[in-house]
Amino acid sequence: MAECYVTGKKTLSGNRRSHALNATRHTWKANLQTIRIRTADGTIKRVKVSARALKKNNLDRV
Repeated sequence: MAECYVTGKKTLSGNRRSHALNATRHTWKANLQTIRIRTADGTIKRVKVSARALKKNNLDRV
C-alpha cells in the first residue's frame, strides 16, 4: 500500500451511500506523486509524496 513520505496519508475506505441509504464499499486514494529528493545524508531517494505536501513543504528535490 502506497503512503505519503511526508504526511503518512494512504488509502481510506468506507461506504458510498445512495439516496435510499444503500451502502457499497468504496476507496479513496491519496493523490501521490513520485519525486526524487536528497536526504539528510546526501543520498538521492525516490519517494511518493501527496500533492498537498508537495505544494506546502520545501523539499530538496533533485
